[in-house]
Amino acid sequence: MICVAIALTGCATSQPATARSRHFAFEQDTFAYPNELVWEYHFDQRGKWVHQRREPNPDYTHHCFVVARAAKQFFQNARFDPAQPKADTKTCRRLIRKVVATSPRNELPDGKKIVIPGYASLRELSQAQEKLLQANCGGAWRSYFQRGHWRMIWPFSRHHQQKTAETLAAEIKRNRAPVVHLVRFPGLSINHAVVLFDATATEKEILFAAYDPNSPDKPATLTYDRTARVFSFPTNFYFPGGRVDVYEIYRGCCY
Repeated sequence: MICVAIALTGCATSQPATARSRHFAFEQDTFAYPNELVWEYHFDQRGKWVHQRREPNPDYTHHCFVVARAAKQFFQNARFDPAQPKADTKTCRRLIRKVVATSPRNELPDGKKIVIPGYASLRELSQAQEKLLQANCGGAWRSYFQRGHWRMIWPFSRHHQQKTAETLAAEIKRNRAPVVHLVRFPGLSINHAVVLFDATATEKEILFAAYDPNSPDKPATLTYDRTARVFSFPTNFYFPGGRVDVYEIYRGCCY
């Protein structure tokens, strides 16, 4: 009965009330490299969404949750200081691992944030230290075993999606950067994580700006339709476009 109650309530947790002093900046707080895909996707001549294996095999795949989580950890728990000399490889590795070892569910106070010397931002660090970051931010298994995955198998009511949209917009207003799971279950036409960092509300919809680990060159847009109470994600090189179910991860004990 306890397990059922937890599942039905979604492990409800209170959200932090305090606001961060700085807004998530796409040009600074994202990785310069992408999470690569094993498959290439496209519409065939009949309009069917098809895929084929990418050749040659890419080196860095199945890390979308890892990259999204790490971006949030660096945003919350690290501080970049370009005035200091760059650290040697051993020290840089230790600092990266120290950031990744912090909880993405909690933010360190300013005095305890991990200082990354010699770089102005995560974007700059990842341009210079791509392989070091890829090797130390976590393995692909973290994408498969993210603790909130249990939620995708339960139905998403329109009320749930409405409350999710409202909560996410409120978090972003407090300069937080929620990570969300985009999913269609059981078909899994999409099973992906993105970081939300801006929200523009109109009478009809809320447009969420998103950092997509698969596409680091520009922000993506996650749209919430207020009337239908449905989220949608646009057509891109890995998703045919359309409705997605959304819930926040890396928050509370169950996600």
